[in-house]
Formats: sequence, structure tokens, C-alpha cells
Amino acid sequence: MADESDGRLIPAVMGVLNVTPDSFSDGGRWAGAGAVAHGEAMFADGADWVDVGGESTRPGAPPVPAVEQIARVVPVIGALAARGTVSVDTADADVARAALGAGATVVNDVSALRDPRMADVIAAAGAGVVLMHMRGIPATMQRDTAYDDLVGEVCAALQAQAERARAAGIARIWLDPGLGFGKAPGDNPRLIAAVPAFKALGFPVLIGASRKSFIGRLTGRADPADRVAGSVGAAIAAAGAGADVVRVHDVRETRDALVVWAACREQVRC
Repeated sequence: MADESDGRLIPAVMGVLNVTPDSFSDGGRWAGAGAVAHGEAMFADGADWVDVGGESTRPGAPPVPAVEQIARVVPVIGALAARGTVSVDTADADVARAALGAGATVVNDVSALRDPRMADVIAAAGAGVVLMHMRGIPATMQRDTAYDDLVGEVCAALQAQAERARAAGIARIWLDPGLGFGKAPGDNPRLIAAVPAFKALGFPVLIGASRKSFIGRLTGRADPADRVAGSVGAAIAAAGAGADVVRVHDVRETRDALVVWAACREQVRC
């Protein structure tokens, strides 16, 4: 897994593993042994790490109690931790603690430490954190998508939370501008293009564009499952802008496209 710039020709690839019944793209598809098998397949396809989530963060999604999230994610994380790097997608400190105890080494927190206990839980485990920008909560985030200075406001919010994480003793920090989280459709391409501004804050940057609604609007693909090609295009754009990590549903397709893109850019011989 690439924490920061380490000479890689392509970004690290984070595979999305939703162990939920209601995620926007693949809700209900993966559970139990099927989830573990899918995680193993993503590692085999070239994922640098797998991100396991037990609560949907789609627009309008209701919260899921910590006990239910833990029941969903801990068995999967425990089974996958020996296979490669695993993160837990949660904003709840109790879920994070259980997941880290099961073998996760990164917390992907869409709320950027809104739970006042989260930073201490992560620091105590020596784990890393992905801090994502979001207004409100998933149930309300699309009610306010107006910004006076989109990139500047997102940068300022992420910088403040990164400083808080570092002050708590967290050494490994990634920043995610939160495509689709409290953003208008036209904001999302702008945020991908603005990766250099986020990297200037001094932390590696993660971009999660995979199958999101703005890709559907751009391509005319209403079904998230039909947005693979558009999602790969977004990953290549993010890589070209300097992203360190891309979070994707389609690991094999994305990685293959990135490898070819990098070979053409670097003029690498086969």
C-alpha cells in the first residue's frame, strides 16, 4: 500500500467491499462467505487494500447501529486481514475499535473524526485514517451543496481535521475531498482536477469516484453497474492529477487501465 509518494507509477488501488443490504451500487450482493471471497478476488486482481463497510453512506441513507455494523464487518475483516491490508469504512469509534482489533489497519472515516472518541481509538491502535470531507450526514448531505469557494473550503476543512488527527498522535493520514458527499454534480470533476491543491496540504490524497451519480449524469448511465467505463475514466483523471489512492468497485478493470496509462506516459517497454 502506498502511504505517500514512493516511486509508484500508478496510485494504490483500494477495493470497495460493502457488507450492507442498501449500498447504492452493490447493496445486498456481498455477505458472509461471499464477502470474504469477493475481498480475496479483489486482492488477486491487484487491490493494494480492501475497504470493508457495514453502513451505507449513499445520499439519504439511515444510520446503522454500531452493534449491527460490527456483526457485519468484523468476521470479514478477520478473514481478510492475513491476505492483505484492510481498512474499515465507519464513522463510529466502537466499530473502528472492533475492526482494528480484528486486523484492520486503517479507518476510512467519512465524517473526518466527528465521533469525539475516534482519534484516540485510531491513535491507540497505531492505525492510519482517511479523512473525508462531508457536510452533514449521509441522510442530509445533499441538502446543502452551495460553496463560495469549493476547493478552498474543502481544503480548509480537511486541513483542520488533519491537524487534529496529527495532534492526537495519528501518523498515517490520507485526505479525501468527498466526491458526491454534499457536492453538486458539477463539483466532482472540479475536485478531481484540484488534487494538486489537496496534496499541497502535505498528505496523500484518496479519490473515490467509482460508479457515483455524477458519472451517470455525464455518461447517461442510470444504473451504477453500467458506470464501469466512466469510473475507470475518473480513476485515470485522478491519477493524472496526482492522486495517491483510488477507491474503486472494479479493481481489475481499473488497475489494468492505470498500468497501460502509466506505460504510455512513461514510455515503458513491454
